[in-house]
Amino acid sequence: MKNNKKLFAALGALVVVIAVLATVYFCNKPKTTEGSKTITVEVVTPDDTASFTYKTDAEYLADVLVDEKLVEGSDSEYGLFITTVNGITADDSKQEWWCITKDGQMLETGASQTPIADNDKFELTLTTGY
Repeated sequence: MKNNKKLFAALGALVVVIAVLATVYFCNKPKTTEGSKTITVEVVTPDDTASFTYKTDAEYLADVLVDEKLVEGSDSEYGLFITTVNGITADDSKQEWWCITKDGQMLETGASQTPIADNDKFELTLTTGY
């Protein structure tokens, strides 16, 4: 009987911990902005830099990039994995990949989790080396 009480107490504590963690996550996750926004996306390669301006109602960066056909990629457990930008495909054999930054600062989220707001500026930079 005592073992059952300990088990129920442990399960109750686990439920409380999960509820607290979920609350903290939902209170602190990046906020999105509804409605029409204008964003700028700069594509940076060793040979060139191109700038694109988009008007969108999308809430996340990946949605704009895919809708405007600026990027191609595959779905991963973390969202969109960008492999091609503006027709340029990163070469795995050269350890190339596309780095996403906002106003020059590397993001802690992928394109699928990056909320956008009016007048945001993002950079997609072809980067070499893991």
